[in-house]
Amino acid sequence: MESSERREKIKEKLFSSGNAPISAAKLARSFGVSRQIIVGDIALLRASGIDIEATPKGYILRSGASFMKRGRVVCLHGGDKTEEELNICVDNGCRVLDVIVEHPVYGQLTGMLDIATRYDVRNFMKKSRDASAHALYELTDGIHIHTLEYADDETFARTVSELDAAGLLYKES
Repeated sequence: MESSERREKIKEKLFSSGNAPISAAKLARSFGVSRQIIVGDIALLRASGIDIEATPKGYILRSGASFMKRGRVVCLHGGDKTEEELNICVDNGCRVLDVIVEHPVYGQLTGMLDIATRYDVRNFMKKSRDASAHALYELTDGIHIHTLEYADDETFARTVSELDAAGLLYKES
């Protein structure tokens, strides 16, 4: 199979998967190539204008996403509140796409999350603990932004209200 044909098939697989991520390793196995070849194919597809997002679980073709609305929340808290914050978001029907911080040297730094369920939250927290990884918001004294995907405005408003009631939203002084 030629590389251009493989990229077309990758695009078809991503489109047909809807919101379910497909890992580079799985794509590599299905096409009988290395993971690195798939990473290169994805880069070329992105360069051609196709909106492919890399998440910790795999690639998603954003044009096939089932959640249509996006909004952002600005949060402020320490590490002991991360799980609570993420659970509030997913319990109210939001998918947490990313975390964004403003770095004084690098500008905006974005970490992809793709967290939609409590199961995802537990896995994320375990992975963070096991890797002894520092959270991006540690660079900004706890201030960070999350991009949320949601089905309707009521879902977003309810999520914001609960984050506020829990004292997790950033408020101007």
